[in-house]
Amino acid sequence: MLLALQNQLKRPLTLVFVSLVVLITGAVAADYFNGLPKSAVATYVGRDACVDCHQTESLAFQGSHHDLAMDVATDETVIGDFDDVIFEHDGLQNRLFRDGDRFMIHTEGPDGVMQDFEVKYVFGVDPLQQYMVEFDRDPESGEDEIGRLQVLRISWDTQNKEWFYLRPPDVPEKLEPDDPLHWTGVAQRWQTMCADCHSTNLKTNHDVETLTYHTTFSEIDVSCEACHGPASLHVEMARGNSLFWDRHHGYGLAQLKGEDTTGQLEACAPCHSRRSVMDANYKAGDPFCSHFNLELLRGDTYHDDGQIKDEVYVYGSFVQSKMFHKGIRCTDCHDPHSLELKHPGNETCTSCHQHAAGKYDVPSHHHHAVGSEGAKCVNCHMPHTTYMEVDPRRDHSLRVPRPDLSVSIGTPNACSSCHVKDQLESISADKRDSLTLYQDWLLAASEGDDEIAEAISKTDQWCEEACEKWYGDNRQTPAHYGEILAGLRTGDSASVSKALRYVTQPPEIAPVLARATTLDELLQSGRGREAISAAKTVLKDPNEHPILRATAARVMGASSPSDAVKILTPLLKDPSRLVRSEATKALVSSGGYQTLSGTRQKQADAAIDAIKEELMVASDRAGAHMAWASLSEQRGDYLEAVQSYENAIRVQPEMSGPRTNYAAMLDQLVAAAGQSRAAQSAIVQLFGGSGTLDALMKQASEKANQLRLDELPLLGRDAKLASDNADVQYRYGLALYLSGDLPAAEKQLQRAAELAPDVEIFSTALKLLRERIDGSGQ
Repeated sequence: MLLALQNQLKRPLTLVFVSLVVLITGAVAADYFNGLPKSAVATYVGRDACVDCHQTESLAFQGSHHDLAMDVATDETVIGDFDDVIFEHDGLQNRLFRDGDRFMIHTEGPDGVMQDFEVKYVFGVDPLQQYMVEFDRDPESGEDEIGRLQVLRISWDTQNKEWFYLRPPDVPEKLEPDDPLHWTGVAQRWQTMCADCHSTNLKTNHDVETLTYHTTFSEIDVSCEACHGPASLHVEMARGNSLFWDRHHGYGLAQLKGEDTTGQLEACAPCHSRRSVMDANYKAGDPFCSHFNLELLRGDTYHDDGQIKDEVYVYGSFVQSKMFHKGIRCTDCHDPHSLELKHPGNETCTSCHQHAAGKYDVPSHHHHAVGSEGAKCVNCHMPHTTYMEVDPRRDHSLRVPRPDLSVSIGTPNACSSCHVKDQLESISADKRDSLTLYQDWLLAASEGDDEIAEAISKTDQWCEEACEKWYGDNRQTPAHYGEILAGLRTGDSASVSKALRYVTQPPEIAPVLARATTLDELLQSGRGREAISAAKTVLKDPNEHPILRATAARVMGASSPSDAVKILTPLLKDPSRLVRSEATKALVSSGGYQTLSGTRQKQADAAIDAIKEELMVASDRAGAHMAWASLSEQRGDYLEAVQSYENAIRVQPEMSGPRTNYAAMLDQLVAAAGQSRAAQSAIVQLFGGSGTLDALMKQASEKANQLRLDELPLLGRDAKLASDNADVQYRYGLALYLSGDLPAAEKQLQRAAELAPDVEIFSTALKLLRERIDGSGQ
């Protein structure tokens, strides 16, 4: 009886418990599935929305280089001395002073007249601070919009607490106001050179018609959402009552952690790399190659072995390193919010390289006195190069010093960077003051100073002998891609077979960026057939890195039209925008586009429209309009080409190039008009339907001649400024020839041939010109 009663009581309790479990499970399931719509798009909310939950990170961020990347000029943000200071450079008496709350400078303006300008913004904090002036502000601009900003070359050295003039590299003379390198020129324009990496969610908003800017940003500095992505969804979820983050959107931020390092590295790379922009709508978490085109290891920006030469901003170096291929990421060494190193001195390295005692951080390894400069890991494995006169930056390719490569192919090495100073007394006294940094020695040698080149060579050999003595048979000097690149660039035929093998090596053996550069150099060195063959091999593997596949697609631009159509047409639908972009341009330049019809032509046209969108990201640069004009010309859209050439001239009237290319297009149309109906139609379309074809052709020729006359003084200016550049001298020589000034043309072509005696086209042009002069009696 009692047992039956107990059983009757248990049933309701069991039912209640089961019901509760069902209800709770259902509620939890409903909570999980009742998330944000899959289509929800995050927006920028600003760092104030982050601080309440992330106070530790916020405190670390305050005062960091990201926090101080840019600001309004105020008493709190301006470091430089504006207490009525006179600063002189190039014969100009510049004055830095205050006008009430405003910071002012009296300096040379765009018209060459000394005048007063207000400093509106400060840029950076250490080791230098720069200052910016606003021009051409549209009267209808909103308070949150910025007009054209120009960055003054007069800058504040925050270490030495003094003003200095930031000269462009290799330009010792005074910059004239019409020079693009003048502080009022395009090379010193905030929007074109700096803005997107110093502010968050920047939109340039350049108007091609009015040539004005309406630039905006969500935050003036590099704030939380620059790295973590727009945070509105994250904030909404964090403030909600759900037990879960969202099943569609996760945390609502960029995925910067996890075993795969790609997310974090590609969040840093957009600003810490030398790249061009294909899509300005990037946000953290997006694939790098869908928005940016990373520059290859070109000879003017990297040394042959991939060491840094010009400003390349870390990422292109780091992806060459063993650290990258072993899964090391930025935050293993750097605090992501303060940006400081996580450990002092050599501990930055030994915190990971904890090998047996006595292996690395001891004299038996580095062969220098403990505590000396030579005993610091970074000085041997991450040597620095100084930019902007006061800003030393370390090479993040993290390599073993290779004086043996210095001896064989002339690349720098960390050992010589210190020990070359031992040769200073052997250098002529009048040169010594100019040899402050290792890069000063390298530059002088590259410009033909045999005395300094000999001193470097002696140092390299001495360092090589020291390494042989120290490490003996245990020393490792494996083959290096620098040897291949140096060989291709100097015409060594034995390098071709090595290059072909190297391009197809796996990434853990051969860095992708080095392989892509090797493939590109094969083509540039005149080995088109071999390069095309290698490109076809690369493109057979859809899993190859987009940078390598994009380079292979670009190489296919040198192939036959039929080959280009066969190989490149499928790539117009590639997942990577970078690959699609290069494939599209190569399809047009190869002539393959012109053979398409029907569905394939429509597909190609859509891809070409995307190229215009990509190029117009830089609509404030003439180069973007020139590139689109050239593409339009190649596909036979001459009206579009003319408009784009004219836009290029309007956007940068001081730039050489657009008028010459425009004139050449008109000349080609006139020359073809006798036999080509397409050329005849183009001339009629461009110069009006009235009048005879001969009259319209005459108008086209007159237009071309006027364009060349307008371009001539600009080419002359370039030839004067780049007196040691053979290509620039050659272009000026051709322009003089076309203008009818044959003696002046001969002088310029002779200069080009002397500067580059191995370039056959220069010597051939000079020979033909002299034959013409002799034949005409001049």
